[in-house]
Amino acid sequence: MSAVNHRPDTPDTTVVKPPLKLLLAAPRGFCAGVDRAIEIVEQALAKFGAPVYVRHEIVHNRYVVESLKAKGAVFVKELDEIPETTQPVIFSAHGVAKSVPAVAQSRNLFVLDATCPLVSKVHMEAQRHFEQGRDIILVGHSGHPEVVGTIGQLPAGAISLVETAHEARHHVPRDTSRLAFITQTTLSLDDTAEIVQILKDRFPGIAGPVKEDICYATTNRQNAVKAIASKVEGLVVVGGPKSSNSLRLVEVGERFGCAISVLVERAADLPWAELSGLTSIGITAGASAPEIIVEEVVEAFRQRFDVTIEVVTTVEERVVFNVPRELRTRPSA
Repeated sequence: MSAVNHRPDTPDTTVVKPPLKLLLAAPRGFCAGVDRAIEIVEQALAKFGAPVYVRHEIVHNRYVVESLKAKGAVFVKELDEIPETTQPVIFSAHGVAKSVPAVAQSRNLFVLDATCPLVSKVHMEAQRHFEQGRDIILVGHSGHPEVVGTIGQLPAGAISLVETAHEARHHVPRDTSRLAFITQTTLSLDDTAEIVQILKDRFPGIAGPVKEDICYATTNRQNAVKAIASKVEGLVVVGGPKSSNSLRLVEVGERFGCAISVLVERAADLPWAELSGLTSIGITAGASAPEIIVEEVVEAFRQRFDVTIEVVTTVEERVVFNVPRELRTRPSA
């Protein structure tokens, strides 16, 4: 029998990856309002062909916007950038001031409104309070498209913006006996609860929404992060830097025990230096972030770690919103 030749000088090329446990928060990612907005653009392209014009980013996610551009969507900041056309013009999920559809009507533009129905609910509340003679406090973030659209539902000065607990403690309304509050739909649950409580303590007669304005998806995604934050050493939130609900998820992670909580748009943005040495990481996604990017992030971790995955589900979501009637009817032959 011939001897087997061993080569002790041959290097061991086996790479031992460090173990890493990933906890995937559920629910995460697209909400019903975002699903509806994207579907409106895609169905408009399918029914009417390109181009389809979209005022502002349909949702705050670069991947989604670039994907829709590739299919024929043209994104503009304002309506005056749109040429004379009979093609659809779509308003983003964040909602718009009343002046915007007025301009569109004056130009006879064919408008499809992708405003999230839960944002429209806040608009209707503002109108109702205004008609009842109340001064209105809007709890929200200055400059956010949703806030701009909500303030723009009423005449200038009808809505006062309050962003912080400090501002809530010092806000001086014109008439404390006729006062109401509404909120942006994508705020921090805890911060907003504190601000609302301050307003209620200062103004016991203040009117509020029958059902809170912070949307179900924002609530559910923040609660899902709370459920995993104490079980992991770090948190990765997939979302855009302009996405309010995504930024709030980072804050929730930090507040509930994840000192290392980071926001990434794509896997290429993962800060490996910050994440090195961790043995457990939570992953979630803002309401405008597609699941394909979550999968991309998980695969990036697989390349560097021996990954095990656990999905932590706090609630099942079954909310669906219909697209506008114009997209549900068949074109005439």
